[in-house]
Amino acid sequence: MRLLGRWLLLSLAALLVLQLFFIGRIAAMALLDPQSTSFQRSEAWRLASSGQLRWRQDWRDYDQIADHLKRAVIAAEDDGFVTHEGVDWEAIDKAWERNTQAEQVAAERAAQNRPARPLRILGGSTITQQLAKNLLLSGERTLLRKGQELVLAYALEHLLSKRRILEIYLNSVEWGEGVFGAEAAARHYFKKSAAELNAWESARLAVMLPRPRYFEKLPRSRYLNHRTNTIVRYMRQVELP
Repeated sequence: MRLLGRWLLLSLAALLVLQLFFIGRIAAMALLDPQSTSFQRSEAWRLASSGQLRWRQDWRDYDQIADHLKRAVIAAEDDGFVTHEGVDWEAIDKAWERNTQAEQVAAERAAQNRPARPLRILGGSTITQQLAKNLLLSGERTLLRKGQELVLAYALEHLLSKRRILEIYLNSVEWGEGVFGAEAAARHYFKKSAAELNAWESARLAVMLPRPRYFEKLPRSRYLNHRTNTIVRYMRQVELP
């Protein structure tokens, strides 16, 4: 029992140290731009291992990124960004319901020996949660990792401003194979700076975010075009931090 108690104490101490490390990293980001994220480092390793390392990323301050892109990303990814505290529980509930319905449909089609449609899992994650995951965590899908993501999302919201969270997100998010951040994406797809993006170009980039490498290979996707037009109409109503 003593040995078990010591292991528990050591585990709790290690967990506390890890949380303090994460919080220290986040607090530093109030003043310092992050050089890379956990996700970027794992992608760099993957690309280097395959012998095709291609990397584009150029940091741009908040005011050097078009407001069109900010509005489009919020409209497409997290329309409650300016009001929530890091986690949108209503969006998570809706995603859970839609995933459950999709799984039921897939099971019914399988029982009828009908071809299964691709099952897209919706997460309901906010921009803050996505940033927490990409900055500091691995890409594994476990309850423990999801719990840590929620803790870090609340830490981000309390230690950084909404404006700073959006700035870091737009500079670090993936927009294609080895393409990270708004400036690299604007140059890669439209041969212009992130400050020069118009509403349609911004909406198109925003729609790519859930599956950037997939849409990079399908520039004429009907879904991509339809969703882009929808976001262009909706983004006019978006409030910026």
